Amino acid sequence: MKQASGMVALAVIVLALPAAGHAQSTGYGGGMSGGMGSSGAGMGGDSASDTASGKSDRASRRGAKGQGGKRIDIAPYIEVDQIVTAELSPGSDVLTYTQVAVGVDASIQGRNNGASASVRYQRQFGWGKKAGDGDAISGVVRGYTTIVPGVTVEAGALASQVNVENGGSALAAGPLSGNGKSTVYSVYGGPSVTKRIGDLDVGANYRAGFTKVEQSNAARNLQTGAAADVFDKSVVQSADVQAGFAPGTVLPVGVGVGGSFYQEDISNLDQRARDMQARAMVTVPVSRTVQVVGAIGYEDVEISSRDAVRDANGLPVLGSDGRYVTDKSSPRVMAYDVSGLIWDAAVMWRPSRRTSLSAHMGRRYGSTSFGGTLAYAPSDRAQFNVAVYDNVSGFGGQVNRALDQLPDDFEVVRDPVTGELRGCVASLEGGSCLSGVLGSLRSSTFRARGVTASYSMKFGRMRAGLGAGYDRRKYIAARNTVLASANGVLDENWWLAAYVGGDLGRDAGWSANVYANWISSNDPLTGDVAGYGASASYYKMFAPRLRGTLAVGIDGAKYDTPSIDDLWTASALAGLRYTF
Repeated sequence: MKQASGMVALAVIVLALPAAGHAQSTGYGGGMSGGMGSSGAGMGGDSASDTASGKSDRASRRGAKGQGGKRIDIAPYIEVDQIVTAELSPGSDVLTYTQVAVGVDASIQGRNNGASASVRYQRQFGWGKKAGDGDAISGVVRGYTTIVPGVTVEAGALASQVNVENGGSALAAGPLSGNGKSTVYSVYGGPSVTKRIGDLDVGANYRAGFTKVEQSNAARNLQTGAAADVFDKSVVQSADVQAGFAPGTVLPVGVGVGGSFYQEDISNLDQRARDMQARAMVTVPVSRTVQVVGAIGYEDVEISSRDAVRDANGLPVLGSDGRYVTDKSSPRVMAYDVSGLIWDAAVMWRPSRRTSLSAHMGRRYGSTSFGGTLAYAPSDRAQFNVAVYDNVSGFGGQVNRALDQLPDDFEVVRDPVTGELRGCVASLEGGSCLSGVLGSLRSSTFRARGVTASYSMKFGRMRAGLGAGYDRRKYIAARNTVLASANGVLDENWWLAAYVGGDLGRDAGWSANVYANWISSNDPLTGDVAGYGASASYYKMFAPRLRGTLAVGIDGAKYDTPSIDDLWTASALAGLRYTF
């Protein structure tokens, strides 16, 4: 029933799209805006210079697409598969399943609207006592619509299965996960407004998001200990407003002011992360392609929580879901309180419509902060993107941020055996990977620093893509609370995802993908873990709407804890899909 309710929620979003345009920051000089980082604009606290330049590139691509007319592709389907999975280590069981799935892949692209969606619900029936039954929903939705000129609304959603390890580390769900999977649900949306009043450019946006991690009893039992520090749910709200004059209007340089608000309320122990800031900006055009932006302002960042209910022995009480029960009567305890002067210096370079670069360095969160973005399209059939980030949030805020940065024209990359998402989407627009944000599901808030890079291309009848990145999270928790042991814990996640595929004539095709995660932590109770996987498939059209598929895959998890055996499985699938 819970899985079905999640599917209904995603289906509603699909029906509501095309949904929305990205948050827009005030532009100085042809969209190359800049200034102090905005928590609201990027759902996670990136620099406004990065946010503005990236979204300006996306807006120009939307306009170019719209000139070619509207394109609508909606493909609902039903699928029946037979799956055999062999455990290679530590056991040798061979299990057989029948899998039934329904789903829809959709894309709507036009002058004022754009959306892509892939939603799938599947039910698995095991043959024999050891092969358990289970169901799952997975999918990603992203889109925008223009209400009136200058007013856009955007929305996005995600459902993805993961295997949660001790300490909250998460690996991609494998074929033997069954009901031991945990499901991440996330949705966000909101309006953006841009207005020109004489020479004054004004922009504002608001975003609201909700993220939930649903763990079954089987998933919690697979962990040694309770799921007490596994994220439950959170609500994210963010807003950003900027106003300014472009260089050469009222002054030779551009001037502007802005403010932002970000808040994430996490259900685990009533944690709250709040970031408010105000800033003034000056934009100096150095040349036709280069601008320098300086900003100074004030920021107030607070993270607080409550303690858990204690029993007669002073031990924290766990609820039926395996998480700590929050003591609502206890006072809120401050875990992080930083306020004061902040500054930022950014350089933006845009030599052509195919290349844009922004890099910034300044002071935020009481220390040095830096980041940037690079977008390079060597041709209309290739795209390279890099993003360096630094922000403070919880798990829900990071997922919303990743959804916000997805393109609105993509095809989802799925494992052909399990049907699960495999980290990246296939697109020639913007950043296209989600792997970095799903590597850890700890409930505590954190400061995240990292880098993501992706390259996608088309050549002939083939399409390929590669994503890689590094995510570093330093957790923040209040002393004298049950989460105090998480304070200062450092989790690191190196990840890789790649796909390639193409057509073999008019009625056949193939695909292959690989993924890897290397997760380490300085938490003495958490061991390092690595997850690997590779799969390949071949399909053949037997009729205009009937497709047959053969697929094979291998998945593994390696642990550095001697008491935990490595897990390796190999799987094969034969299935039929009918597209309506």
